[in-house]
Formats: sequence, structure tokens, C-alpha cells
Amino acid sequence: MFKINKLAFIGYGEVGRLFAQQLRDGSGVQISAFDLKLNSAEDAAPLIAAGQASGVHLARSAADAASGAEIIISAVTADAAAEVAEEAATYLAPGQIFFDVNSASPSTKAGCAKALEDKGLDYVEGAVMAPVVGPGIRVPILTGGARAAELTEALNGFGMNLRHVSDRIGRASATKLCRSIMIKGIEALIIESAKASAHWGVSEDVFSSLNQTFSGADWAELAQLMDQRVAKHGVRRAAEMREAAAMLADMGRDPELIRAVADSHQRRAAIAK
Repeated sequence: MFKINKLAFIGYGEVGRLFAQQLRDGSGVQISAFDLKLNSAEDAAPLIAAGQASGVHLARSAADAASGAEIIISAVTADAAAEVAEEAATYLAPGQIFFDVNSASPSTKAGCAKALEDKGLDYVEGAVMAPVVGPGIRVPILTGGARAAELTEALNGFGMNLRHVSDRIGRASATKLCRSIMIKGIEALIIESAKASAHWGVSEDVFSSLNQTFSGADWAELAQLMDQRVAKHGVRRAAEMREAAAMLADMGRDPELIRAVADSHQRRAAIAK
């Protein structure tokens, strides 16, 4: 197992801040991060506060953050994953590992891997299999790529919960997105059902019937919880669903249903602003 002295995060949003803080607390390694929001005085304030509180160095650029780091973790949005990987190919050095934990399609991940591997650089895909709030760095993450086993052992030594599933790029991200089709689809459906039920004044009867059909679930509570989740994270989830739609299109399947789910999440998030 190789020794880690420094970790870097490209993307210092919810996942980046939580992971960086917990890895810093648990390992004591040096951690740096960069986020585009640092370029905006208004948006930078909460990131700077989080960095100061957790001992994370906030860098002036992605290249600055990655300098000297053994592992660079890309934790941006799905629609920015390829751009971030392509930029990383211009500043990373041989031996560094670019660990992409974004919810992107297998073809997007393969393109990211090629951009780095063409320059003799190392790429590992990661697929985060559950919400990070709660478990934090213990959230299950699948890994794939030529150095995935090595990276998995190293980061698990810091308290993470990674599982190496393949030396090839694509399996981890496909597993993630196939699961997401179900989860995000259910979220979109239950929100629409709840809104329609409220409009017609039949919520009690609808949820009672669902509780009988799917024993063990409180559908009224689920509807409220899912609506809150999508209101807060709908933009990011919509980007993830568009990646899932791209995966289906690559398979030759009709992606329109999944694109509709993406649009539903996007609309809910827009209403919440």
C-alpha cells in the first residue's frame, strides 16, 4: 500500500467538505481543495469558513490544490466531470491518482479515463452508492480501474468504505446509475402523486392504500422526505439522471423516461429557490 501524505479535492461542495473534514480528523494528512465558487466573494464565504474550521487548505486553482497530492478526488457535479478530468490531464504528474466519484455514465467515465491515460496518468472511477449525509466517509463506494485495488486499500486505511469491483472502467458507474434510475424515479413519482393527491383532497386514502400495498413503509412520511431531498438537491440529481439517460442511449434503449425524471427533479429544485 502506498503512503498518503496529502489528499486533494476538486469540488468543495457537500461531499467534498464532509469527506475532507472527516479524512482530516481521522488521518491527520494534509488536505487541500479547490472549488469554482471560491472565485466569487459571495459564494466563497461558507467554503472559507468550512476550510478554516476543518484545517483544509483552500487553493487558488485545481492545479494548486493537486500539487504534491498522491490522490486527487473529483467531487463536482455529473455535468462537470469530463471537463474537470480533461483539465486535470494538463497539470497532474505521473504517479498521482485521479479518483472520480461523480455520478457519471460509464461512457463519460471511460472518456475521462482516456483523457488522463493518454497522458500516462492514472484514473480510478468511484460510485457512491448512498447519500453521504449520515455515514460520511463510511458511505459505500465502488471502485474500478487499473489502480483501483491499490487506492481502495489506501483509503480504507483512513476509515473509508470502498470496494474494488473491477480493473476496467464502467462497472462501478453502471451499478450506481442503474440503482439511481430506481431511486430518483421513485422520488419523482411519489412527489407527483403527493401533489395530485393534495390537489384532489385524497391524500389520506392514497397513502393508506399505498401503506397496505407496500407494508412497512410510511408513504406520507416518504413523500415529505423525498420532496425535501429533491428541493435541496434536485439540480445535482437532474444532472445524474441525464447521465443515466446517456447510459441507456449508449445501450440503444429509449432514454426519454429517464430524461423526464431529470426534468422533474430540475423543476422541483427551481421552485424551491
